[in-house]
Amino acid sequence: MTTAIKLKKATFKHIESELYSYQDTLKEIQFLRNNIMFTKESDDENTGGGRSSLPSSPTEQIGTRLATHKRLNKLEEIAHAIEKVYTGLPDEYQKLVKLKYWTRPQLKTWEGIAEDLHVNRTTAMRWRDSVVNAVSEVLGWR
Repeated sequence: MTTAIKLKKATFKHIESELYSYQDTLKEIQFLRNNIMFTKESDDENTGGGRSSLPSSPTEQIGTRLATHKRLNKLEEIAHAIEKVYTGLPDEYQKLVKLKYWTRPQLKTWEGIAEDLHVNRTTAMRWRDSVVNAVSEVLGWR
């Protein structure tokens, strides 16, 4: 995991924020998908007659709405990037992600997390940096 360019501080914090809210993101994705699939949405502004360019089949309409929903697509992109990086991490790094970002309420400091991982604080923070950098690479953020 080599990075030629150091991440901007704001980007680093944003990716950390996405890691913290990963579980909420998954719930929001499911909510949006269900909302799109199971609510009747009529966007037809064609009041003057003529043919609509939208598909007429309900299944095609749902598929089109799912594919073109900007917020849903962005959330899925972020969740996929986190999942891809997480599944490719060594076990120790995965444990770090679970302890630091996915444990609620967060009661441990960096020293406590490092102690659980049997490493020192600096090593744990270096692991965190490599995880965040890997997510940024998958997302294409700088």
